Amino acid sequence: MSETNLPEPTLLELTESAQRHFARLMASQGGDADGIALSAVHPGTPKADARLAFCEAGELTGDEWMLQCEGFALYVDAASAPYFEGARIDFIEAAGGGQLNIRAPKLKGSPPDANADLAEQVRYLLDTEINPQLASHGGRVSLETITADNAAVLRFGGGCHGCGMVDVTLKNGIEKTLLSKLPQLTAIRDATDHSKGAAPYMKRSA
Repeated sequence: MSETNLPEPTLLELTESAQRHFARLMASQGGDADGIALSAVHPGTPKADARLAFCEAGELTGDEWMLQCEGFALYVDAASAPYFEGARIDFIEAAGGGQLNIRAPKLKGSPPDANADLAEQVRYLLDTEINPQLASHGGRVSLETITADNAAVLRFGGGCHGCGMVDVTLKNGIEKTLLSKLPQLTAIRDATDHSKGAAPYMKRSA
């Protein structure tokens, strides 16, 4: 297995207190683990999170970034590495324990640049501004397509599928947000067959 020494702080910074914390965790495993693996879960989205787990040599693929510290090695999943660029991992000591703090500015992704296509910009707004609000009702919305005349065709799911308030949500919330932030859009359309919604947040009138 080939390993690349991780230049600090090119990818991430691991504070001395965090290193001591990880070394204690490794010692508690009694030699059963070969290192600690760091990976990104749902990277580039509002629900992105960092996952830390003990790992064995057989679980590594060989293309991980590796940081060798006293008492342990930290392995960063190759696909996750870009999301941890500039990250800082710290352990805040406290009476009776402590708290691990991971600050990763790129973990949840960055807004599309000015050259990004319209579909990418719509998806970013849906993921970062609209779906977090719909999630409180168990709903979600995704982009089906961008038509030739720059209309965004959406599809609702979860609690929004068949919900009696979806038309209000579409017109007063989603449409206003998308059209105000992406003036190149000409319309917002709903492609969902709401008659087949299995668990709507609010039943539609007959």
